[in-house]
Formats: sequence, C-alpha cells, structure tokens
Amino acid sequence: MRKWKALGVVFVLVLALVAAGCTQKEATTGTETQAPIVTKNDEGKYEITIYTGSGPGSVYFAIGSMLAKVINKKSNLIAAKAVTSGASVANCKAIGKGEAQVAIAQNDVTWYAWEGKYQFEGNPIKVLRGIGTLYPEPVQIVVRADSDIKTLQDLAGKKVVVGAAGSGVAATAERVLKAAGVWDKIEPVYQTFEEAAQSLVLGQVDAEFTVIAYPAPAIDQIAVKVPVRLIPIPDDVIKKLHDQGYPFYVKVIIPAGTYNGMTEDTQTIAVKATLVVHKDLPDEVVYEITKILYENIDELAKAHQVAKQIDMNHAFEGLMVPLHPGAIKYYEEHGITVPDELKPKE
Repeated sequence: MRKWKALGVVFVLVLALVAAGCTQKEATTGTETQAPIVTKNDEGKYEITIYTGSGPGSVYFAIGSMLAKVINKKSNLIAAKAVTSGASVANCKAIGKGEAQVAIAQNDVTWYAWEGKYQFEGNPIKVLRGIGTLYPEPVQIVVRADSDIKTLQDLAGKKVVVGAAGSGVAATAERVLKAAGVWDKIEPVYQTFEEAAQSLVLGQVDAEFTVIAYPAPAIDQIAVKVPVRLIPIPDDVIKKLHDQGYPFYVKVIIPAGTYNGMTEDTQTIAVKATLVVHKDLPDEVVYEITKILYENIDELAKAHQVAKQIDMNHAFEGLMVPLHPGAIKYYEEHGITVPDELKPKE
C-alpha cells in the first residue's frame, strides 16, 4: 500500500513539473517578454536603453546618442544609454523582447510590427507605443555621378545595396523595385550604410538604397571621395505603391546641391522617423523623455540638423501606433488635442 502511495506522489510531482514546464514555455514564446521592462540603478534612476541605428553614419545613431546624452545631463529620474542596432526592424523587435525601452524606427515598420506583417508575420508587437514622429526620411538611391544609371529601370542587371539584411531599408527597397518592375532583375547586396559607402566608392556595387534624412552623413562619406547623384522615383511608381496599400509614402523633393555632384532636384518618397517606447515604461519616465525631447531641440541639432524639424505640433503626422499615456500628458499640458484613434485602448 505504501508503495502505491509513494508512486502516486511521484506521479503527481511529475505532472506538476510538466505543467510548470509548459507554462514557462508559453510565457516565453513569441516576441513579447514577460520580464521587468525597466529597473533602477544604485542612484535610484530608471535605466533605459535606446536602440538607434547601425553606427556613426546613421542619423538614428546621431539623434539617439545625443538624446541619451541630453537625458543624462538634464534628468534626475533617468539614466539613458544609446546602442547601435540593425535599425527599424531590429529596434521594434527589441522593444517587443524588452531589450530596449526606447527606439527610433520608420513609421511603416512600426505599423508592420503592430499588425504582424512582413518581417513580423505571425508575431505582432502590441507593446509598442509612440512618443511621436520626428522628421521625414526620404528614400535616397545613390549612384556615382559618372554612372550610366539614370532611372530605376537602369538598375536592371546591376549590383544594388538594398540595406542591411532584415532592415526597414531592405523592405522599402524591395517594395520600390518591385513597383518599378526591376526587383527580379537586380543583384541585391545586403550591407550596412558604412559597408555600402566603401563598396560604392570602390566600384564594387553600382547603387545604394538608403532611407535616411538629408543631408545624410552616410552619403556625405561617399560624396567627399566621389561625386554622386540620386535616382528619382517617378509618379507612376509612387501611385503603384499607394495602390498596393502603402499609404505611408509621401512625395518629397531633395534639392540640387545637397551632395557633391548632385546638380538637379530629385523627386523621391519619404517615411517618418518615429520615437517609440514599451507600453510598460512608467508614465513619469515617458513624460520626462517627451519633455526633454521637445525642450532641447537645439542640443539635438548639434548631432544632426534634421533635429530642427522635430515639432510637437506635427508629432501625430504618420504616427502608426498608439501614444503612450506619459506622452499624452505632455501634449495635453501644452494644449495639443490628442486624436481618439491615437489613445491606447487599455
């Protein structure tokens, strides 16, 4: 009898362990973490990590690094650290996993992440919240000024850097080239901004896609060594992109003289850089980040002049995810009405 009782106890314990194992597996499956989102350091400050871009040639890196620097200078509440990353797609995934508390990402990529589309297929990231959109990021297709490539169709048969693998740039490049009917005719090369700059200067590739504010340091790195031009995106390709369900893209003109060798205005499209946070970041922390962002534009502009375009009155233009309550508080204190569709439902 004692033997059967003992076996019964063992059986119950085994079942309990199996159940616990299943629960643990379920809790860690997917893109969203169950771990604490933010902790405090020995000084009692909230420690946040800001995911930026691929390195010094990235505007995300310049703006994100300066934002961290200003936060550390101005805030008694937050200790910030900016890190390099694979840019928009990687940044949204890092928010989902709790590896980042704050990140910069293209607004189209934030929408894909929210909806679980493309690189986020089957794994929507519903913990994303917005502080606001920052500035437009045009698609800039760079070639050497002496290149025979004049149009998107001329890219057929060429080696084209389409961005880092898995990046928002790569997604945009594929979309644009498919709309132009040449995606299957190019040889795609996956490189970071820095790698692409060297490849183009050395003549190892024929063109480079970037999605970045202008003037872009990553392109200036090329233009100081060899003159460059930008390839235009014509109206028919823009219309096709809109018809295919990509409403984020707006038409912009990059003026002649932006880069060495660029003698003509160039029409292209743009998305919006967006500052996003994790939904579980405390309201007081997000409020403080929002306040420091808008009250230190001149400091941010020392890192890149595109920061001068950051304006709280345009923060909702192209915002594709709900706002964080901490950001909402700041906007409402400054008399800005927050649309109902941008208020979180929970």
